[in-house]
Amino acid sequence: MYLRKVSGPRTVTLPDGTTMSRADLPDPKTRRWVASRKAAVVRGVSSGLISHKEALEIYELSDDELSSWQQAVEIHGEAALKATALQKFR
Repeated sequence: MYLRKVSGPRTVTLPDGTTMSRADLPDPKTRRWVASRKAAVVRGVSSGLISHKEALEIYELSDDELSSWQQAVEIHGEAALKATALQKFR
């Protein structure tokens, strides 16, 4: 099996003891951002699996958008990424 060369680690261990790999990240062509996909990107950036800059480029996100996801998770947890809970956590 051929593994494509990537910069950075292929897998990381998260604080809860689970491992996350690049395969756990959403597809780069994602256009519909549900809370679980947003959380996966935030977990990947915060654990060092991908860099902030790389996430912006791969997923075509704005810096403000990704930063707001990270801030919501830091303050309120991953439940704050749900669109229906948006008003609750503002």
